[in-house]
Amino acid sequence: MFYYYVVQTAKDGCREKFVEELNASGVSDAIRAEDGCIKYDFYYSENNPNEILLVEIWETQKHQQVHLTQPHMDTLRAIKEKYIVDTKLGENYPQ
Repeated sequence: MFYYYVVQTAKDGCREKFVEELNASGVSDAIRAEDGCIKYDFYYSENNPNEILLVEIWETQKHQQVHLTQPHMDTLRAIKEKYIVDTKLGENYPQ
């Protein structure tokens, strides 16, 4: 399996709106339905009201790389542009 995490900082008051719009647009479901996706979940920080942690688990690194080229990722990027001000990519590591 291939684990990947992303820490995102939302604009003030926009953390939940970001995740809600991803869900409403169908992007989250489309990603979870992708070949090789085991987990794709968001978590909210208790200490920072603008911080979101995304945890992804893929069967292989190749599955995750193909995921980035999917058409629904354009929708994700557009939504992200509205709500997210900073993104920090975590380490990719196989398990």
